[in-house]
Amino acid sequence: MKYGLIGKTLKHSFSKEIHEKIGDYEYELCPMDESELAKFFTEKNFLGVNVTIPYKKAVIPYLDYVSDGAKKIGAVNTVVNVNGVLKGYNTDYFGAKELIDKAGVSVKGKTALILGTGGTSDTLNAVLTGLGAKTVLKVSRTPSAGQISYDLAVKDYNFADIIVNTTPKGMYPYTDETPVDLNAFNNLSGVIDVIYNPLNTRLILAAREKGIPAAGGLYMLASQAVHAYGLFSGGTVTQELTEKVYRSVKCEKQNVVLTGMPSSGKSTIGKLIAKKLGRPFYDTDDLIEERAGEKIPKIFEEKGEKYFRLLETEAIKSVSDKTGAVIATGGGAPTVKENVTELKKNGKIIFIDRSPDKLTPTDGRPLSRDTESLKKRYKERYPVYLATADAVVKNDESVYAAIDKILKEAEK
Repeated sequence: MKYGLIGKTLKHSFSKEIHEKIGDYEYELCPMDESELAKFFTEKNFLGVNVTIPYKKAVIPYLDYVSDGAKKIGAVNTVVNVNGVLKGYNTDYFGAKELIDKAGVSVKGKTALILGTGGTSDTLNAVLTGLGAKTVLKVSRTPSAGQISYDLAVKDYNFADIIVNTTPKGMYPYTDETPVDLNAFNNLSGVIDVIYNPLNTRLILAAREKGIPAAGGLYMLASQAVHAYGLFSGGTVTQELTEKVYRSVKCEKQNVVLTGMPSSGKSTIGKLIAKKLGRPFYDTDDLIEERAGEKIPKIFEEKGEKYFRLLETEAIKSVSDKTGAVIATGGGAPTVKENVTELKKNGKIIFIDRSPDKLTPTDGRPLSRDTESLKKRYKERYPVYLATADAVVKNDESVYAAIDKILKEAEK
């Protein structure tokens, strides 16, 4: 191996795609147990590696040199082999700082809580302190000296301005988890989550719902990777390169989620977009029928709308953790809050707005089987479509014109 990433579990990692966008070199994912570290660093069969959870502190004893910045933080995430001399650095510092800047979170004079006590929490502590935070406290399930418990954080520090999550709570495949309930904190002005898979954790989505500036960890990952590349190759590190890589990976990983009324064109447009982009396509109504072994009208007739909505949420959950997909949803999907939360974890929701006079009733949709009920549903749901969408695209004319607009929105 020339370049790569080492860590305990790497199924969630985007690092290979990111590094192969940055430079002309192969990059491998190398999961390993801690017992394998000594052999790996003794043999030195690599030119450069990144280090992730949970080895950012564990690798330090194997290194011949540790940069002042990494030494001060107490964590290394980049190791370069220079003619047999292993040199350790912390490029996470730059990634975290640039992520906070991009998120528009003001730190100076603020009280910040860092969730977690691993190597990444040490990095964020250094960044927040360097940006002028008034108080920085680490929160742990089993606090030691200088740390506080989650209970104490809620009881005595619910006035905190900033919360930063460095724990794996909410990371794929456990995307339903969240490290804290933001309702317990009434003064937040910023929330950062270093997790990048999913693109938006439940913690980040909860913050945005409250109008709090918030950002997931993808930008940090891209930035630290660009800085690591600079150490690997001696190449120039620029903000422009970070932005380019970040936008490219985000666009590739982000699902295109289509909402709208029955007959608004979601399935037709979704299939054409998926074919054009070479992405998988999922229609949640089709998934419901496959799982139930029955057509939707029969499900409504025999078991009612409430049961159907439960099946719909299950179908949406089955595809929401996927990345780089095109997803068409049922007309009523956005009316259930949990569905929207699931879809936004990795997706950009685009509402296909087709005028009521151009919608066509169908027996296949029990709540919109005639013109009168179709118009009634449109009137009821329109505010919901607008409130839950990240973008709105009209589809009153050419399907291909709508597709072009959707693709442009997806790239933003």
